[in-house]
Amino acid sequence: MADKYMSMTEHIHELRRRLMIVAIGFVIAFVVGFFLSKPLILYLQKAEEAKGVAMNAFRVTDPLNIFIQMAFVIGIIIALPLILYQIWAFIAPGLYKKEQKVTLAFIPLAVLLFLGGLAFSYYILFPYTLNFMGNLSTSLNIESEIGINEYFRFLLQITLPFGFVFQLPILVMFLTRLGLVTPALLHRIRKYAYFVLLIMAGFITPPDVISQLIVMVPLVILYEVSIVISRMAYRQKIKSLTNENQ
Repeated sequence: MADKYMSMTEHIHELRRRLMIVAIGFVIAFVVGFFLSKPLILYLQKAEEAKGVAMNAFRVTDPLNIFIQMAFVIGIIIALPLILYQIWAFIAPGLYKKEQKVTLAFIPLAVLLFLGGLAFSYYILFPYTLNFMGNLSTSLNIESEIGINEYFRFLLQITLPFGFVFQLPILVMFLTRLGLVTPALLHRIRKYAYFVLLIMAGFITPPDVISQLIVMVPLVILYEVSIVISRMAYRQKIKSLTNENQ
């Protein structure tokens, strides 16, 4: 396990130190985001998904709001590896040496899953949702005047949650390592988990079956992958406990 046992006060000091590192790292990443925000906004405006959408600023502060929001999102993405590493560094003393190596190796995977979630929602779900809303407006004989603030807010509301939802396998792996989740438990609650995922898909997507299926399929795949990862993590945990007791 850990090289030494830490008192509650030492844990609090360690947590404070990790949070301070994360805060400083995010501020630096946020500053970098200021330089990358404008090119990203211009790219998103010219992308295929935005064609046919006349973006208007209905308030004087709309351009500034969009600029800061995009800088914030860029900051999160840039700082994500640091954030994940600090989380790992905080819990690592309570893990076995092999567990430390295995969990550390999952940080790059977590970043890739986050980016994968963003890519899936932007290139697949977002265009379909935007098209659905446009067709609905046309069928109701409504002339849409989309403000740039509303467009980018809607874009972030669709894409960002999937970056975090795609972290499900990593979360399950950590919970399994901590003994809070087992593969058997995930198997038992599978049908309930699917029901919860279906509700999530209903909240995220427009009220039509196709869009809900678009979201439901990757969520189910993520859950099944999580079970496989939990099984691997559980076997490794049992193996480590057996070796320590011998």
